[in-house]
Amino acid sequence: IATARGHTNAIQYIKSVTPDILISSGGALIQKGERIISQISFSARDSQKLIATAFSLTDNQCEITVDTENRHYWNYKEDPHILSPDWGEIVYTNYSDFNEESLKICVKTENESIAKAIAESVKECNYVKFSDGDWYKYTYSAATKANAVKEISRKLNIPLSDMAAFGDDYVDIEMIKLCGIGVAVKNAIPEVKDAAGYVTESNENDGVAKFIEDYFISTN
Repeated sequence: IATARGHTNAIQYIKSVTPDILISSGGALIQKGERIISQISFSARDSQKLIATAFSLTDNQCEITVDTENRHYWNYKEDPHILSPDWGEIVYTNYSDFNEESLKICVKTENESIAKAIAESVKECNYVKFSDGDWYKYTYSAATKANAVKEISRKLNIPLSDMAAFGDDYVDIEMIKLCGIGVAVKNAIPEVKDAAGYVTESNENDGVAKFIEDYFISTN
């Protein structure tokens, strides 16, 4: 599984699928079972800087989430479990005393200029907008799904040409282009479909499973 969700928010899917490898927080953390293969974090100081800049540029009005290795923090205005019951464990905080390394920080803002300015407040910061809302994801520049897949390829000696990648959003495009087989689900954004070599059924209609069954199982 390669997901932008943090480990704690992906845990129910991890239990259901029991993957050999989990890429979480958009590529910032790679685990094989309980063993950490790679971890790319913002320092506590850079985490504080990103959070402080986000608050400063939005008059302290923005919502912010932070993934650390073991926790998911959020200064939510409305309990996210009401909106989306599949959210995992969340620690509410106003970030006044936050002092931890972070794998991923997300900021809610409608203003792309503000989003860019937040990223520019620290060095080597990558930011990407999610297509389904006014949220931007911030990770260390090396922490991408594509780079995580490259690391898995190197560690496990599996050629990228032998890998298949599935996705639906902006953060998946580079990974889909990288792997030998790139697949977009039917409800993916147009940019992902353009990058992919194949389009399968939507994720709500078991598109990934159907592609695996048709392309890999039925043909072997």
